[in-house]
Amino acid sequence: MGRLGALCTILFFVFLDIGASKDDCPPSSCSPDGPEIRFPFWRSDYPEHCGYPGFELACQGSDTVIKLPSSGAFPIAFIDYAGQILRLESKVCESLLLNVDVSNSPFRFYTNGLEDVIRDFIFLNCSFTATNSRYDYFDYYDEIDCLSESDNRIFLVRPSSNLANLPKYCTPIKTNQWRWPYATFIIRDPILTWERPDCAYCETGGGTCQPHNSTSHEIMCSYQPQPNPLPQLNPPPDHDHRGVCKKCLIIGAVLSTLVLLVTTAISIKVCHSWLLKREKEKESQLKVEKFLEDYKALQPMRYSYADIKKITNQFKTKLGEGGYGSVFKGFLPNGVPVAVKILLTSIGSNGEDFVNEVGTIGRIYHVNVVRLLGFCADGFKRALIYEFMPNESLAKFIFSVNGRSTLLGWDRLHNIAIGIARGIEYLHQGCDQRILHFDIKPHNVLLDDNFCPKISDFGLAKLCSKDQSIVSMTAARGTAGYIAPEVCSRNSGNVSYKSDVYSFGMLLLEMVGGRKNMDATVENTSQVYFPEWIYNRLYQEEELGLHIIEENDAIIARNLTIVALWCIQWYPVDRPSMKSVVQMLEGSMENLVMPPNPFTSAGPLNTHVALSDRRLSTNLTTIPEPYSEQEEV
Repeated sequence: MGRLGALCTILFFVFLDIGASKDDCPPSSCSPDGPEIRFPFWRSDYPEHCGYPGFELACQGSDTVIKLPSSGAFPIAFIDYAGQILRLESKVCESLLLNVDVSNSPFRFYTNGLEDVIRDFIFLNCSFTATNSRYDYFDYYDEIDCLSESDNRIFLVRPSSNLANLPKYCTPIKTNQWRWPYATFIIRDPILTWERPDCAYCETGGGTCQPHNSTSHEIMCSYQPQPNPLPQLNPPPDHDHRGVCKKCLIIGAVLSTLVLLVTTAISIKVCHSWLLKREKEKESQLKVEKFLEDYKALQPMRYSYADIKKITNQFKTKLGEGGYGSVFKGFLPNGVPVAVKILLTSIGSNGEDFVNEVGTIGRIYHVNVVRLLGFCADGFKRALIYEFMPNESLAKFIFSVNGRSTLLGWDRLHNIAIGIARGIEYLHQGCDQRILHFDIKPHNVLLDDNFCPKISDFGLAKLCSKDQSIVSMTAARGTAGYIAPEVCSRNSGNVSYKSDVYSFGMLLLEMVGGRKNMDATVENTSQVYFPEWIYNRLYQEEELGLHIIEENDAIIARNLTIVALWCIQWYPVDRPSMKSVVQMLEGSMENLVMPPNPFTSAGPLNTHVALSDRRLSTNLTTIPEPYSEQEEV
């Protein structure tokens, strides 16, 4: 009995402590319109156990301010507890540039992975007078209102922009007088984020994050208790026939209640699932908007959906259509022709493909990579604006009904192959981070008016550091017929930049053959799988059977085939890098060596088994090939 009493006493004080923690830490705000202050934040006039270390807030008049170590106090616009972000007021931009330092606080600036890009900007100080009024040149740069005065305007500009044509009354400002990389966040209200304590899962699920007790930093998730809808039914005993009837009525009432409850529960579940899906879509939109706010200072430009309608003349000229949307021809206000891809979006779409495309291709400038000129993100309406390619995609020329004919000569095919290889090599080695495309195919290679190839469609691309040899993937990505074996099965090796090399090899073979690599409609069954058929002819030193007349053309076709067969080796370690591929394509054709048989993945296999493995690899994908020429811009 004494032990039970002691246990009850301990439990009493534990619950008393928890209850006291809740009672003296109620949610509050500094003004009716101010953000709600609750755990992990705590007001300076509350006990310290109400919040998490480093999350102290204070009221200065009607403003809610946060105190950052060695930086001072900054007013807060709003707090998103589920997203674990807080937005500072825009009026603090100069103070942020001069004073802010979050290194000793639990907060970090929300950069969305653009830290390296952020350092690529400079400031311009332009003095405007009645004789040199502002003109349209500055419409392409971001003006920083809080640092500007009536006669002196401050602009944020990329150093890659042509500053030689600037007016004499505009001079660059030394960037070392402001802290970096925070300078670009003065364009929009700065956003801080935190990782600890991690309350996102609790808040998103409808709970409230709270301290577990007043003596430790452990947290707990609290949910509002729901009332029990089931009534207590205890009918008095009755031994006559009327009692039996009463029992029947009670059983019927209970069953009816249960049916009603089950129906209600199912309805609530369906409604909850729908609301959860909508909430995920809202989170996706917020994610895209946050990314675009950070990205605004970069090229390309952002357009509204009304602008897109004007650019495309109400979507008058349609260029193509595919699984990702439709492409229309349009003209920018300066008369430059463009291709506008209207993306298909649906409830549950997380916006990652859109962010991937803009965040990846938007920072690339290479002659063999298509240029993104602008984009649109108005809620569910999203579009991408590219430079217009009058000759559409490479697939239009190598998959023509009448064969290649005279559409593309072998010299031009050779130059196109070199251009594509240079573009992929730039993605792998020329950027700050390595870009893996994962969808190299003829439909994603566009041709300008001079037949210069440009790689497009970065919706499946992944970024990784150059010293990272292995890339983690949760699912296969790419298009059937171009996916490397290791992307579908880890038994073939690890996914890396060599996966793009494989896709390039399959593309190169289709350029040589002028047909799909897998074609069941051919008359000769040995030619169904073109890569293996042409390898056997090379191995047996036979003529390639491509109906080539000129000897020089035959040499080009043979060497393109050899390079392609090196690229499609079964194991990634046996494939060359894209740098070596470019050297092989540009170098002496006499030095090319016949590659090993790429169709024996595990020791000697007969042709039938090798072909079966190849068909299996081709079918292990869920990404369909597009339907027309320029839909995969």
